Amino acid sequence: QVQLVESGGGLVHAGGSLRLSCAVSGRTGSFTAMGWFRQAPGKERDFVAAINWSGSSNVYVDSVKGRFIISRDNTKNTVYLQMNSLKPEDTAVYYCARRQVGFGMESSSPNDYLYWGQGTQVTVSL
Repeated sequence: QVQLVESGGGLVHAGGSLRLSCAVSGRTGSFTAMGWFRQAPGKERDFVAAINWSGSSNVYVDSVKGRFIISRDNTKNTVYLQMNSLKPEDTAVYYCARRQVGFGMESSSPNDYLYWGQGTQVTVSL
């Protein structure tokens, strides 16, 4: 069984930074792409960023390009999302997700992810 646990969320002023972490336990498997998604109140869950199994390739939604950085440390089975220059519109519950073992290419589609964390709240105030 695979478990994903996010941490690092919180309340920050606009322009501030947060670093989210997602620790994977259970049947880990390094050759698996990971992603971050977010869901604001009353809205659907949207793609934020994804990274391939080795960390050599990533993709971002346009609204966070140049501000967010996704990375991973396979020795720690952890994926990170460094969020800089945060805006109020970044407020949401952030979820990390993992593709099935063997699927190493990053994807922006939530349908491609098999495992999900419980989410961590990020609130950006003016």
